[in-house]
Amino acid sequence: MPRLLLALPLALLTTFAQAEDAHHHEPGQEAALAAHEHGSALLNLALDGDVLEIELASPAMNLLGFEHAARSDEDRARVEATRTRLAQPLDLFGVPAAAGCQVREHSLHGAHFEATGAARQEHSEIEARYRLQCSTPDALQGLNLAALFGTFPATQKIQVQLIGPRGQQGLELSPERSGLTF
Repeated sequence: MPRLLLALPLALLTTFAQAEDAHHHEPGQEAALAAHEHGSALLNLALDGDVLEIELASPAMNLLGFEHAARSDEDRARVEATRTRLAQPLDLFGVPAAAGCQVREHSLHGAHFEATGAARQEHSEIEARYRLQCSTPDALQGLNLAALFGTFPATQKIQVQLIGPRGQQGLELSPERSGLTF
């Protein structure tokens, strides 16, 4: 089955390209610098039949509290705790238990999680991708990201692109407004 998220606008790729350009800090790059905004994250969701795909992209600062390479035991412990928490998408994204979803694929990308373990850039990103298969997809009416905001309080807003039964939507979530419907 082709990746459903490829049907989303190229906003995520554009944002990553802008963030990469922003690392150079050249004059006239103000728009690109805004792409790497601490406190903000991007979330792409695609629900097609019994498959829910989730893609979260965030500055490492939002999830780890730092962006530099892990230097201390405390930093390394925080990286491992974040890895563990991001490996629990059903809870983190408030997937209703009644939907009977199971994680079929999960990947985590970012310099902090690579084998070399070195965040070489001042502005590092973390990307988590999930593919869930749901035995009762009709029970999947929405998600509530309250646990994500509670776990990672430095995340203050999430720009969401969603493809679901009602078509494509874009919305912004916050700790005060953490729910979305498909």
